[in-house]
Amino acid sequence: MVTKSLCIAAMTFAMATTAHAAALRTFGSDGNTSTNCSHAQPCRTFAAAVTVTSSGGEIEALDPAGYGPITITGPLSLIGLPGAAVNAPSGGAGITISAPPTAVVSISGLIVDGGGVATVGILFQNGASLIVENCIVQNMSSAGDGIGLNFDTAAKATLVVSNSHFNNSTSGIYIQTRGSNAITASIERSTFSGNSDSGLEPFGALGTGAINVAVTDSVVANNSVGIGPASSTGHSPTHIILTRTTISGNDQGIVVLEANTAVWLSQTTITGNAIFGYRTSLPGVINTLQNNVIVDNGSNSGSLTNAPPF
Repeated sequence: MVTKSLCIAAMTFAMATTAHAAALRTFGSDGNTSTNCSHAQPCRTFAAAVTVTSSGGEIEALDPAGYGPITITGPLSLIGLPGAAVNAPSGGAGITISAPPTAVVSISGLIVDGGGVATVGILFQNGASLIVENCIVQNMSSAGDGIGLNFDTAAKATLVVSNSHFNNSTSGIYIQTRGSNAITASIERSTFSGNSDSGLEPFGALGTGAINVAVTDSVVANNSVGIGPASSTGHSPTHIILTRTTISGNDQGIVVLEANTAVWLSQTTITGNAIFGYRTSLPGVINTLQNNVIVDNGSNSGSLTNAPPF
């Protein structure tokens, strides 16, 4: 049987739990932690590799394989390649980030698959920043609260997503603050498709810190609700800016109804949504820079607010 492998490129690591020193570069049996997962003797799972990886280091998948779930507790880069996957467990999360307030975590080139039974693909609970690029996050439980990427934190934190896909879950990306700190999210060249609830939902009703999301050059298609920010009086101002983004084939394209919620539209296309292209009423607001295409939807509800250019 061919043993799949992974490597770890590392510096100095506070997360190392073995008695031996962390290696400068580590690469499959999980028993190989005794030799710091060298390239010749790699670890088999991400969970084993992280125990001998230095702070700010890298875990690198060497072959197409499933590498199991992982909890990240410090600054780390998790690097995949075509076919490298994290299979999230039933009722659990594939990748959990619970790191110090200054930690930056990067995830790239991975498939995170919930098999229709996992709760969360990527769960961010604490840290300074999460960067997700070139990833596919899919098949979290569509029967309950299966979320592709759940950015749920009380920390002042930043989310950056690029060239990634969030498909066939209950929600694609869910962004929530639980405190007074602000969350900033930037999403570009990404897709949200086939989610049974929402493609993208920033939720501000449990905190007071601002949630600001910018979506650029992306596609939100075939979800129940494409874009649906939510908040309430006295809670987080929750705002989304959509630029050169297509909202198509959803039951409802954009829904903005609640206090402290607003969407800005620029060079965005809203078309082919079955029930509503957009649905809004005060105190929710959808602002348009009057350079959008909104055609061939089932109907629209409410009015758009003409906004001057930024």
